[in-house]
Amino acid sequence: MNLGDYNDLEVARFVEFGIYLTSDDGDILMPDRYVPAGVRVGDVLRAFVYRDSEDRLVATTETPLAKVNEFAVLKVTSASSLGAFLDWGLPKDLLLPLRNQPKRVNVGDLVLVYIYLDETSDRLVTTAKWEKFTDRNPLLEPGDAVPLLVAGQSELGYAVLVDGRYQGLLFRNEVFRPLSIGDQLTGYVRQVREDGKVDVSLQRQGYGEALAAADELVLFLRKAGGTLPLTDKTDPEEIYRRVGMSKKVFKKALGTLYRRGQVELHPDSTRLIDDEE
Repeated sequence: MNLGDYNDLEVARFVEFGIYLTSDDGDILMPDRYVPAGVRVGDVLRAFVYRDSEDRLVATTETPLAKVNEFAVLKVTSASSLGAFLDWGLPKDLLLPLRNQPKRVNVGDLVLVYIYLDETSDRLVTTAKWEKFTDRNPLLEPGDAVPLLVAGQSELGYAVLVDGRYQGLLFRNEVFRPLSIGDQLTGYVRQVREDGKVDVSLQRQGYGEALAAADELVLFLRKAGGTLPLTDKTDPEEIYRRVGMSKKVFKKALGTLYRRGQVELHPDSTRLIDDEE
């Protein structure tokens, strides 16, 4: 039986308040409110197993926000001398001990944590020192598109979880909008460092970046009816607000389209002359 994970367990017997499922750790209660209709003794149910508020093993058909040995962004529901408690979608919150907090968290905070089984107490706990659980041998190449999960920020930029398992950094000078913990983005690998950390960008690098941005800009122009009030002189913030590109990338895209003969450049706007015919 895997605590904090899904298990295929056989129905042993019915009781007034639910059913018991067999496991190597003894019979486990599934409270009546989680029991699927039509279940019979001998059926095998896929159930998530965790400990309830009385420290008993219980099974549920509910789906938590994450399971053991996974990363997740969870919300702080309360705090005490033991640490903080995090909502993970089940009746009993997860503990984030004080020793596992790089800095104290407060009620309402979103925190990126790693969920693990504490071998001493045999309980599921979390740690906000998530970096030490990341994979330091990234199977990534520069230019790869990867999902990013924002974990926090510093003077350098934003700490991110890359592809659900690697530690990464998104440099502040390449971000043109506010980001918050828990934001999910698509990024591109800039480099994999010798220490296994990954530098990422929100935009493609090099020639491929210009081609991809040019195609995106065409779509924005068509959506706007063929004309955008943007030029290579427009403020970077306005460019990012309208098309989600840095000014540097926008200028590359604009130059690519101009050389293709797809746009006309006016003093205060850019007009698409490619009509898809």
